[in-house]
Amino acid sequence: QVQVVESGGGLVQAGGSLRLSCAASGSISSINLMVWYRQAPGKERELVAQITSSNITTYADSVKGRFSISRDNSRNTVYLQMNSLTPEDTAVYYCNIWAKVPFVKNIGIYWGQGTRVTVSS
Repeated sequence: QVQVVESGGGLVQAGGSLRLSCAASGSISSINLMVWYRQAPGKERELVAQITSSNITTYADSVKGRFSISRDNSRNTVYLQMNSLTPEDTAVYYCNIWAKVPFVKNIGIYWGQGTRVTVSS
């Protein structure tokens, strides 16, 4: 089994910064893609940023230039550095990990429970 746990959310004023972490643990052979999503109240979940095993990154237009995704493969952890936050960034942030586990042929997709980010104006 693979467990995914996000942390680092909280309340911050507009213009501030937060760094989210997402750690995967369990019987993991390798991790391919690591992705951050968010879901604001009353809205659909949207992709925020993703990073491949080759460190190729992709960002939503709404966060380009403000957010930065990185990963530490030795810790099976992905980070999301969020700067210049605005109230529109208020959401629950979720992490998802595409990982291979022993004795299973296909890559599995594993989600965390989310961490809440609230940006006050």
